[in-house]
Amino acid sequence: MDLMFVLLDTVDVAHEWMKMGAALTAVIAVFGAAYGISAIARSAIDNIARQPEAGNDLRSSMVVAAALIEGITFFALVIVLLTLFV
Repeated sequence: MDLMFVLLDTVDVAHEWMKMGAALTAVIAVFGAAYGISAIARSAIDNIARQPEAGNDLRSSMVVAAALIEGITFFALVIVLLTLFV
């Protein structure tokens, strides 16, 4: 009977580690997205400063790229939430 309690306790500990791993994965996904969007914005601002007449094209490209990064980030967060609750 003691072995059963040890196994159940091990499952609880493993579940807590899984939650911490999912939280760490979410943090990495969000930080990666923030870094990617900031890199896009930084390069777009540099290029607009060099060629102001290309500002509209660069701005629209920047928005599309940022939206794609956000979509990937939301997908990663949904996967993390499914890992935690399903």
